[in-house]
Amino acid sequence: MDINKLLGLPDLASQHGADVDKLIVYVHYLMLALFVGWAAYFLLALLKFRKGKNPKADYAGVTGHASNYLELAVAVIEIVLLVGFAVPLWARVVDEFPKPEDNPINVQITAQQFNWMARYPGKDGKFGKQDIKYVTGENPLGLYQKDATAKANDPEGADDVNTSAGAEMVVPINQPVIAHISSLDVIHSFKVTPLRVTQDAIPGLRIPIHFKATKTNLFQINCAQLCGNGHYNMKGWIRVASSNEFVTWLQAKAGASQGFE
Repeated sequence: MDINKLLGLPDLASQHGADVDKLIVYVHYLMLALFVGWAAYFLLALLKFRKGKNPKADYAGVTGHASNYLELAVAVIEIVLLVGFAVPLWARVVDEFPKPEDNPINVQITAQQFNWMARYPGKDGKFGKQDIKYVTGENPLGLYQKDATAKANDPEGADDVNTSAGAEMVVPINQPVIAHISSLDVIHSFKVTPLRVTQDAIPGLRIPIHFKATKTNLFQINCAQLCGNGHYNMKGWIRVASSNEFVTWLQAKAGASQGFE
């Protein structure tokens, strides 16, 4: 029996997601044990203290220590789940980011009512400069390369690849990805269920997350925060492709345009 399917867990498409699912399964095992244990205790109490067997109320009640031991055992199991699984998983996801020698793919993902935009560095591996004074309707990210009045020359941004709002973004399979999440207006939340990643997109902050996709497919990006009257329709798409397909896609985007599509 596949416990993941029994619990209705969605398809898994990331490396760290296996630990997330494992923790969910262990928590459900504990919940099942608690349900069976307390249900049995409840039935035992109904049988042992029924009126036919105890015509006169016993105000002393249960005097043993069995329930105390059970409660202690539950607390110990919860501590094991927390210290042994939840905390290490959190540390790996939050603190142990890919190192430069891992050759991670960097991408900036920006939310805006009600869509998503992605930005990739060019061959130099560096993102171009941004400044709030250059933000306009045509240049929502405030890119130097998109503003004719920008005085400073920014060669680092000349080869950046920027996808338009709502356009498909692509990442390679089996390669670490560091995504920097932000927002242009209100609080959104970047959520891709098969990749087991969720991160709030907060205006003024660029919050990094990382993952390694393990399946090629097209996955839907959802917003997990109520962000306005178009929240229900705030969807995006992230495609996990082979390394060659990703390079081809990136080169095509870089060759087609240095700005938004």
